[in-house]
Amino acid sequence: MKPIRLGMVGGGNDAFIGGVHRIAARIDGHYSLVAGALSSTPEKAKASGEALGLDPDRSYGSFEEMADKESQREDGIEAVSIVTPNHVHAPAAIAFLQKGIHVICDKPLTATMEDAEKLEKAVRNAKSLFILTHNYTGYPMVRQARAMVESGELGTLRVVQVEYPQDWLTDAVEETGAKQAEWRTDPARSGAGGSTGDIGSHAHNLACFVSGLEVEKLAADLTAFVPGRRVDDNGHVLMRFKGGAKGMLWCSQVAPGNENALKLRVYGDKGGIEWSQENPNQLWFTPHGEPTRLLTRMGAGASDAANAVSRIPGGHPEGYLEGFANIYTGAAAAIRAAQKGEALPDDFRLIPGIEAGMAGMRFINACVDSSAQDAAWVTM
Repeated sequence: MKPIRLGMVGGGNDAFIGGVHRIAARIDGHYSLVAGALSSTPEKAKASGEALGLDPDRSYGSFEEMADKESQREDGIEAVSIVTPNHVHAPAAIAFLQKGIHVICDKPLTATMEDAEKLEKAVRNAKSLFILTHNYTGYPMVRQARAMVESGELGTLRVVQVEYPQDWLTDAVEETGAKQAEWRTDPARSGAGGSTGDIGSHAHNLACFVSGLEVEKLAADLTAFVPGRRVDDNGHVLMRFKGGAKGMLWCSQVAPGNENALKLRVYGDKGGIEWSQENPNQLWFTPHGEPTRLLTRMGAGASDAANAVSRIPGGHPEGYLEGFANIYTGAAAAIRAAQKGEALPDDFRLIPGIEAGMAGMRFINACVDSSAQDAAWVTM
């Protein structure tokens, strides 16, 4: 099969997440990057296109121009990756969806609920697919954890705990010209949620993906500890799930000693599991009343769900980029099925889309609303 012709919006020179998406798209050979609107100014976009070896005629100054011209080419892009700051997600995604081009978008869905609702409407009206890159759902042992919950190995779920602490915003680095910090701490570009939107949305998504539960109510205490910062850099959230399970979520970007310490614990009346992003090839499982056991990727206890998204033998670590690639590979299978008029693959249900995006937006908004009311309980 020929690689899917891919375009990219954002992700130019010095952009962290753009490089990640490009690597993820290449790992399994399903995509070829052929066009881009890689920066917010035509000059920067051109320079970024040259650095990536793009045809100058397909290095565009804006996503609007790119959507229009690529949709008119016989060899135009079939899918586009949107890796901009949050406030550009909706207008860019809508422009490509309306041209019949499949969209792969970074999280969170948008900066505002108003934009999220516009995008949701566009997705519902489009014939093309919309994929949201909550990449942690692509890890093999996360897939195994979900399968264990679905098969009843944990029994009736009671408690879900998730945390995502980092330390890179402990100081006011946004005032030093750090590009990633500047837009992530600007509510006009990031949205009202700071750490809540940036990494709390990942934690919320992971907890719901593995547990299969939906948050019904939450009470959040958000804080901007760094003086002058306009969005939160730490959040504590109590959660009540539909069905009666309870949960806690902590997200922080001011926790010294933590680099990317996403962790999930899920407990039922028959057992519990624990997974850490910094040791992603391991899943701890404790059946109630029995010794804790370690399950490893491609090891003796690995399930079909984990093996299906593993590439190399056990003991050879797979991590962040490979998990990200599993989202791109799953999207590629669905795109090819859609192009042929075939039913989407069964495992496409494991790929986050507009529903996960809207759930994330409701979570962020509810956290901000609750915190403004002194941690009052807010219905999602």
